[in-house]
Amino acid sequence: MVVKYHFRLYLLTLVILAGFGLLVFRLWSLQIDRREEFVKMIPGAKKERARIPGPRGEIKDRNGVVLASNKASFEVRVNLAEVVTEYKREAKKTKKALPEVTFEVVERGIRRKKPELDIYAIFEETIAVRMREMGVDKGYATDSLRVHYRSFGGAVPWVYRDDLTFTEFSRIAEHNLGLPGVTVAERASRVYPLKALACHIIGYVRLPDDQRASTEERKGWDYYVPDDFGGAGVEKSFDNHLRGKPGARVMQRDQRGRPVGEVSEEYEEPRKGNDVYLTLDARMQIIADKALRDGGVGRGAVVVIDPATGEVLAMSSVPSYDQNQFIPSIQESDWVALNESKTVPLLNRAVQGFAPGSTYKIPISFAGCLAGIQKNRFNCSGSVTYGNTSMECWIQRQNGGSHGAIGLSDAIMKSCNCFFYRYGNAAGIANITKVGKILGVGERTGIELEDEKAGILPNPDWLRANRPTERWSDGYTANTSIGQGMVLASPLQMASVTATVANGGKAWNPHLLKRVMDDGKVVIDNPPSLRGDLSANVTAEEIELIRKGMWKVVNDPGGTGKSARITGVEVAGKTGTAQNWRRNERGVKVDDNHTWFISFAPYQNPKFAVCVLVQNGKSGGGCAAPVARRVLEQCLALDNGYEVPIVAMEPATGHFNHVSQIQYADAGVPLVPVTDEDGDVGAGAPAAEAVDEPVSRPSATPNIRRKADSAGSAGSSSGQNVPQAVPVRRVGIFNRGGSQETKPSEPASNGGLFRRFFNR
Repeated sequence: MVVKYHFRLYLLTLVILAGFGLLVFRLWSLQIDRREEFVKMIPGAKKERARIPGPRGEIKDRNGVVLASNKASFEVRVNLAEVVTEYKREAKKTKKALPEVTFEVVERGIRRKKPELDIYAIFEETIAVRMREMGVDKGYATDSLRVHYRSFGGAVPWVYRDDLTFTEFSRIAEHNLGLPGVTVAERASRVYPLKALACHIIGYVRLPDDQRASTEERKGWDYYVPDDFGGAGVEKSFDNHLRGKPGARVMQRDQRGRPVGEVSEEYEEPRKGNDVYLTLDARMQIIADKALRDGGVGRGAVVVIDPATGEVLAMSSVPSYDQNQFIPSIQESDWVALNESKTVPLLNRAVQGFAPGSTYKIPISFAGCLAGIQKNRFNCSGSVTYGNTSMECWIQRQNGGSHGAIGLSDAIMKSCNCFFYRYGNAAGIANITKVGKILGVGERTGIELEDEKAGILPNPDWLRANRPTERWSDGYTANTSIGQGMVLASPLQMASVTATVANGGKAWNPHLLKRVMDDGKVVIDNPPSLRGDLSANVTAEEIELIRKGMWKVVNDPGGTGKSARITGVEVAGKTGTAQNWRRNERGVKVDDNHTWFISFAPYQNPKFAVCVLVQNGKSGGGCAAPVARRVLEQCLALDNGYEVPIVAMEPATGHFNHVSQIQYADAGVPLVPVTDEDGDVGAGAPAAEAVDEPVSRPSATPNIRRKADSAGSAGSSSGQNVPQAVPVRRVGIFNRGGSQETKPSEPASNGGLFRRFFNR
């Protein structure tokens, strides 16, 4: 009897276990093995692809010093279409009326008022109120919210916050967000570790611009997050190399449109963009920056070029700005201060046109070589008359003297205006124009910067196009020959001209791109390219006449550039002082001369060609030449162990103070030029009077953080007490439907937060 009882018990147990096993097998088959099959059969169930922007590549100098990199930033993005859908669902349950607002549109030239859902009221009621409770809200522009919803709905998320701190991010994670359409996302944002150093070259990036994302680009994406893109400088010029490769996340939604999970096997990881190496040397850039700042220059520029390749080694412009102000977006007040400053700190003076003064006598010297007059002597009696106008030499204005009959080298040394009036006319404007095209004056050099200006090399064709009522004359040619009148050239162009003299006649295209790298592999190697070769038409002996004249400017007792002398190094150069005016705060016209110095060193086998511009200076020899000496001296010392610490540079402050002379505290007594003036103030031919230079301002507009209006700032909770953490649902980027509980006494670690939010 007992045996039969045990047998029945065992049999019953076996049947029960078999039943449970069969049930578990069936559940596994239906819920795991055949999950995708049944998901597809559910009406309305679908997958949604979300675009993940790739981080931008880094910008580095020629030696690998990082000039632009990335850091983690946190955003609150809102899918406004989801917010509206959820609001409508709740309103239907409670029979609540939907808020509406009217807006004005123009259709076929007729203004109409159209009703639309009031997205502001909906956002405030459903999202903003919770943000305030957690103390992570921020004012916003309601117009921006409405325009975004009207334009994109949910196709492109609206960024409510783009500047979350990690503390704020953690606060959102630790509280019960559970809000429809809200995503907390990590984003790689730009950082410029050296602050204002090379700011005009590097530029800045702009946050994703909804309007840039075309319908075609958004095609195939349910949740489109655009890329940052270059807004100015090489960030813009090399944007196609720097921009990362997007990845993708796929989210599964149920028939009610609720997210039920991420399809991990369809995840595509974003890739970082290519690294761009510039020709710049960060050490030389610091040297150039400090030379201008320590010299008290409020407005000016320095350009350093390798004469053998055309590579730009340094390009400094003052005043300057910190590009980090623009990341992720610049405060409206800061933008107004930068953009409306009279000193125009946003302007890269190194690529803007200014009257070049006597430095322009160097390209004119080459024009004479093409005409075969380079060995002719011309007489300076103190003035030359063209038509009814007497055009003076600087020496006559200074002491009533003259230079007499002189040749090309001595005319360069003494900066004799009368010589170049006659020499330029003998060479002819056609040869001057021809040389200008070879050297790259009067047109863009092609450097990889959008804001480069072409300058002006005036000639009869230019005059007919721009001043049809005037006729070209010898007076115009004379004024052009001394770099006055209508002539405009940039420091970059004049540095390039100097490099051509230094290397014996080869005009290399100045450039900033060294190479493009992808994960250690060279994608693009940018070799030097030749713009033109004067040595094909001008002999080495003729070029040496010009080089010798520039040598005398610095080393001869009668030269105007003795302040550029360096012990143990032969320096060649040319001074320039160009007449210019500006209007002060009272509207009164005041002198604001441009003082220049172009130079190269060493004289034999030159390593560097340098151009210096100092605005509102007294003379090229007293103001610009000492800056050039400082730059050359320290750049040459780098090969001998001289060390330049790579440090962040604060923005240089601009000013309009007159610079009578530059002397560095550690440089001893300066060598003062023979004359205070280097003689390039033209008089005679009609000239375009430059007032309030620079006359143009940068056109690139950054992301401006618009001031929050009163509606968008309503109920701001800055400084309010935040409730303590409570058990919450863990909300991932996509898994808003999932839940996971955490005890108040066991807050998630930072690493856990990152894993749950970003590594699903």
